[in-house]
Amino acid sequence: MTIIEATTEPDSLTAPVARRSHEKQERRIRRVIARKSFAVLATTSPAGRSHSAGIIYSAAEGDLWVHTMAASRKARNVAENPHVGLCIVYRRLPVGPPFTVHFQATAELVDLDAPEVRSLIDAGHLKSLTGHGALEMGGACFMRVRPGTTIHSFGTGVPTLDLIRDPLTAGARTVRLQRNGSR
Repeated sequence: MTIIEATTEPDSLTAPVARRSHEKQERRIRRVIARKSFAVLATTSPAGRSHSAGIIYSAAEGDLWVHTMAASRKARNVAENPHVGLCIVYRRLPVGPPFTVHFQATAELVDLDAPEVRSLIDAGHLKSLTGHGALEMGGACFMRVRPGTTIHSFGTGVPTLDLIRDPLTAGARTVRLQRNGSR
């Protein structure tokens, strides 16, 4: 696995190259998160039982937003334990395994009429989630998923030939995201 992180201290000759490499991979990761809309959310019940569910999300202001029902298993689990895992799976090549971006995060339930939600809706950031009567559904809420700073990926930013030659170890990357004033 290749770990690309800004916190390493390479020698003075390689520092600019390592920094550019990390910044490029971070941009790739952020672009995947922003452009995709489907992920698998993993939660844990108070009894310690794992649960995963496919979700549609919208990325806004550094967080991922999900429309859900407050009575759903995922919402009940998040209400009791805010620690979640999220995996965005996408295909870039017609053969081979799909690529992934995955990370640990914290999640919280947010009322549909909360000021922060209203401002995101008014700005059009949640348009993909609010159609089809989503805001009129009784018992609905939003879930804000705040990614941690360590983001893992498979395939993202890896040359295709490297993946073909060494599919078991060439594809993994880890980046440490820098918080840029966003939530």
